[in-house]
Amino acid sequence: MIISLSGAHGSGKSTIAQKLADSLAWPRYYMGGLRREAAAKKGLTLAEYNKLGETDIETDQEVDTYQKKLGEENDNFIIEGRTSWYFIPHSIKIYLDVDEDEGARRVFSHLQQENERNEGGETDSVESVKNSLKKRLESDNLRYKKYYGIDVYVREHYDFYLNTTNLSPEESFQQVYSYIKKRLDKC
Repeated sequence: MIISLSGAHGSGKSTIAQKLADSLAWPRYYMGGLRREAAAKKGLTLAEYNKLGETDIETDQEVDTYQKKLGEENDNFIIEGRTSWYFIPHSIKIYLDVDEDEGARRVFSHLQQENERNEGGETDSVESVKNSLKKRLESDNLRYKKYYGIDVYVREHYDFYLNTTNLSPEESFQQVYSYIKKRLDKC
C-alpha cells in the first residue's frame, strides 16, 4: 500500500506523514523538500523556483518523474506532495484541509522554529505568510493546470478528506490513522 498526502498549506501534512511513517515503520518521501533542495542548488528560493516553473516544466518534472517511478517500483511507503495522488494513482489518497487563517498561523509558527525552509517571500508576520501562501497557491495552480490539466484541490480526487482546522495534531493523526488501519485490514 502506498499512502499519498496532499492538502492545504499548514494543514498538518508533514506532521501526519511523519507520524504515519513512524507508526507503520514505512519510509516517507517529502516532495516539498526535494523542490526546496532543487531551488537551493540553483541559488533560488522556493518562491523564485516556483515562478521559474511557470514557464519551465523541468522544475516540476524532476520531482514528478521521481515520484512516479517510486510508485511503479516500490510499495509500503508514505509520500507527501500535492501531485503525488496523480502520479501514483493506485495510492490511498489523503487530503488535509485547513482554514486559510489557521494555516497561515501554523506555517508562521513553524517558520519561527525552523529557518532552513528556503521559502522566499515575506514571512515576518502571520499576514505576510498568508499573502506568501496565496502567491504560492496561485503559482502551483497555474503550473499543475498548465502542465497536467489537474486541480489538486478538488476533493473528489481523494479517498479521504479531513479538515484539521479545529483539530490538534494528535486528533488529526488519529482520524487519518483510523482510516488507514481500516484499509490495511481489508488487504
